[in-house]
Amino acid sequence: MIYICIPAHDEAATVGVLLWKIRKVLGDFGREYRVVVLDDASSDGTRDVLERYASALPLTILQADEPLGYAGAVSRLLAHVASAAPYPKRDCAVVLQADFTEHPESIVELVKVLEGGADIVSGSPERDGPACPRRVRFVRWAAPRALGPAYRRAPVADPVTGLRAYRVIVLKKALRDLPDGAPLVRSNGWAANVELLAVLSPYARRITEVSTRIRYDLRARPSRFRPLRALMDLMRLRGRALRWPAGERAA
Repeated sequence: MIYICIPAHDEAATVGVLLWKIRKVLGDFGREYRVVVLDDASSDGTRDVLERYASALPLTILQADEPLGYAGAVSRLLAHVASAAPYPKRDCAVVLQADFTEHPESIVELVKVLEGGADIVSGSPERDGPACPRRVRFVRWAAPRALGPAYRRAPVADPVTGLRAYRVIVLKKALRDLPDGAPLVRSNGWAANVELLAVLSPYARRITEVSTRIRYDLRARPSRFRPLRALMDLMRLRGRALRWPAGERAA
């Protein structure tokens, strides 16, 4: 089973179209799947839009009464999958954004590699596309400097990307070792992606990455990305002990 985890906050204008694209891509892929969307206290009727699709595709809707933010939403989505998946050694979770920058076709690429024996498969986005905003390019350039050695020791070349596939058994083991009620991650934004990789890496036998495209030209809503905030979050994470596994970085 492929669990597609989507954190959504005020995404009513895009989430319906995204669900249909997922239905088409995963239907052609021929794997059993379920879409899990967390409505992060949206104020634009996202929940109403989601409920219209509940009978058309396998969909689970989670609801947050107060905004959780990106890290809180991803933590809750992955915890739900860890408890719901019937075959944790075979099932996987893929985190996907709801704004079209990450295309559903990337799910297929990630899952194929995971089916080949990896436990975590990370997307490695192209960075030089003409539609990539300058502020995003700047933070990508600055991220290794903000994180310092933690960036260089990461098991993938690009630890800030959030587009990844995780084998569910990895999630279950990590959650088992956390204090009761503790979230998987506490950082914000891109730093949350780095922290999540560090939390899960010790439980993965093999971590690898595949090339993916981030389609900023298809973004269906104004960007919420704040470069200064992203850099500050990464710098705060720099001082923490990140538990990267021993060995070489993924090829």
